[in-house]
Amino acid sequence: MLCGRWGSRRRREPPVPAQVAATVALPPPPALQDGGARRPGLRALKKMGLTEDEDVRAMLRGSRLCKIRSRTWQKERLYRLQEDGLTVWFQRRIPHAPSQHIFFVQHIEAVREGHQSEGLRRFGGAFAPARCLTIAFKGRRKNLDLAAPTAEEAQRWVRGLAKLRARLEAMSQRERLDHWIHSYLHRADSNQDSKMSFKEIKSLLRMVNVDMNDMYAYRLFKECDHSDNERLEGTEIEEFLRRLLKRPELEEIFRRYSGEDRVLSAPELLEFLEDQGEDGATLAHAQQLIQTYELNETAKQHELMTLDGFMMYLLSPEGDALNPAHTCMFQDMDQPLSHYFISSSHNTYLTDSQIGGLSSTEAYVRAFAQGCRCVELDCWEGPGGEPVIYHGHTLTSKILFRDVVQAVRDHAFTLSPYPVILSLENHCGLEQQAVMACHLRTILGDMLVTQALDSQNPEELPSPEVMPQSLSVAAEGPGPGEGQEAASCSERGWSHLVRPGGGGGRGGGRREGGGRRAEAAGQADLPRTVGPGRVLLCHAPSDPAPCPRPTPALPGQLPQRAQGQEAHSRGNSFVRHNTRQLTRVYPSGLRMNSANYSPQEMWNSGCQLVALNFQTPGYEMDLNAGRFLVNGQCGYILKPACLRQPDTNFDPESPGPPRTTLTIQVLTAQQLPKLNAEKPSSIVDPLVRVEIYGVPMDCARKETNYVLNNGFNPHWGQTLQFQLRAPELVLVRFVVEDYDTTSPNDFVGQFTLPLNSLKQGYRHIHLLSKDGASLSPATIFVHIRVQHSRGPD
Repeated sequence: MLCGRWGSRRRREPPVPAQVAATVALPPPPALQDGGARRPGLRALKKMGLTEDEDVRAMLRGSRLCKIRSRTWQKERLYRLQEDGLTVWFQRRIPHAPSQHIFFVQHIEAVREGHQSEGLRRFGGAFAPARCLTIAFKGRRKNLDLAAPTAEEAQRWVRGLAKLRARLEAMSQRERLDHWIHSYLHRADSNQDSKMSFKEIKSLLRMVNVDMNDMYAYRLFKECDHSDNERLEGTEIEEFLRRLLKRPELEEIFRRYSGEDRVLSAPELLEFLEDQGEDGATLAHAQQLIQTYELNETAKQHELMTLDGFMMYLLSPEGDALNPAHTCMFQDMDQPLSHYFISSSHNTYLTDSQIGGLSSTEAYVRAFAQGCRCVELDCWEGPGGEPVIYHGHTLTSKILFRDVVQAVRDHAFTLSPYPVILSLENHCGLEQQAVMACHLRTILGDMLVTQALDSQNPEELPSPEVMPQSLSVAAEGPGPGEGQEAASCSERGWSHLVRPGGGGGRGGGRREGGGRRAEAAGQADLPRTVGPGRVLLCHAPSDPAPCPRPTPALPGQLPQRAQGQEAHSRGNSFVRHNTRQLTRVYPSGLRMNSANYSPQEMWNSGCQLVALNFQTPGYEMDLNAGRFLVNGQCGYILKPACLRQPDTNFDPESPGPPRTTLTIQVLTAQQLPKLNAEKPSSIVDPLVRVEIYGVPMDCARKETNYVLNNGFNPHWGQTLQFQLRAPELVLVRFVVEDYDTTSPNDFVGQFTLPLNSLKQGYRHIHLLSKDGASLSPATIFVHIRVQHSRGPD
């Protein structure tokens, strides 16, 4: 039984003319139109409106580009855009699996012209900047540094990729499905005759992640083979795909609201919106949705919505589980910095482990592209009088402090205009401190905050709003009398707290008993200068008071169980501390592989700067991405009121009784990715798990049963329910896994968002990969209900 309110139906005014209902009922979905084209791949590009574009046509022909890895490794390779317009094939010296010879346009983070990457600045000197380009990818994939034979050919790729990315961004979910299905049709059509034998149909089914019974598949094949020649072509392929793409669960919902005429009038659509719990739903809004998402012009003219338009709406951002109003800036940005969660990175310079990994300025660029607002610079004495950044006393490679500051200047404000904090760990002597100050002053210029900002309340930290496109430096290093001149300023605090479980992972730093390092700023902390540079810094005290140590978010996730005892006794005092002072938390130095801890437990206590290793994917970074997904992804999220009030009584260990019930009915999934593309018989057995992250008493996880051999359109219809005590802190993580009886389940996709940004009703969850890239058109279809017994504090 599907969720929803199926009470007495409203009378429709005016009634639907019979001839209109007959005209618009069940039109072919866009993925099935134009089915007779000879080349499905080019048909996909045609739908993008790019088949006649000269730059795209040149990319389809391919180019021999020089791939640059080092001064000695520079190889010419063929790169060619595939006809689906979504993938680029590239030549490799040693043959690999087909999936390792392509990259996806949707996984591109940015395309830079000239010597605008670390690799090309170091190794591209033999090539004119006009011939060079860099393709930067989302996630951990390395940049692709390329040099074209001519400047014009380089520009064709820069312009062509920009057009493809822009068109892809503008595509609806249904158009993405169109591309997706036709790209598989093109691959399954082994002899490229635009006809599909039963063998090719079986191959197509395995490609799209469904293992259909042979007898059932053949019966479906024969029902569509109207020419009775054991081949499907043209409209027969359309009919087969129509049957394959059917959404019975959507048809049932649609039929309950539309009645027998199989079309929704604006009043009926309004009834659906009201049942969804849409705020401010009006008849005018229902009419606007019909004009926006209905594909059939006749239906539009009569203000009617067909099943296909209904599906388009539910797959759109307006029908998404994430409240579209929260994707833009919607929070008050004029409160003190201590009132915000601030997206923060640890060991930002690293691209891998903290023992022998590569350091790179590109890691800073990627962090800023993910909305990070606090980055770390571990500064050490370097040769030639130039300070370097690396993980001290390890085998990690070194990069120049100067180059990092330049990367900060060039990329810190590409995504967000709000202030960036440079967490500077200083291990340099006086001479190289002066060099650091000089680089900060000359490279950053007016971006740098070098004096206390005017404020009506001098005891209070400034707000993000009064510091647009500014950089402030929070430093650890030599204290007074050790080469630093004190600067007068108001009493503003800065704290450091290592995540429980060992030292801070910072060579040469101060350590406390038991290997744990914890630094808490008192009211007497003074901003300081580095050498003669008068850079505004907040210096952590040399004799810090210990900070309470929070407990794990999910029992057993972290090994330091005893660390929670102090937080239990001082939980509220730590929350109050964080209403007025900034606290930065970072991972233990014992995490040799740069693993992360759960940030949720630190957010529960109001810690603002919960620093994670951005280079290490996992549920911890999923939580971080989910926390900062909203408010325009600006890197600042206003903390709940209970974590901002100076006299708050909130204690994450004792949040009070349950006051919110979250009910999620997991209905179906669509087009889940195939995990082993090179093994046709490998079909996922998906299950869905819903994980709740919040105060310890709210943390929970529940999952559905698994569905055998169907990643294309699995059905569950199972209900998962959660009781929540502090809903304003809750993150909800939807996870899809491939069930395995003999080994741990394989990750398929996930999506994480704050409970307060989760919309009720029938919603699609658009899945992301382990690295945060879109897995479109993969979705989960759910029904969500949130019931509050009383309002938040």
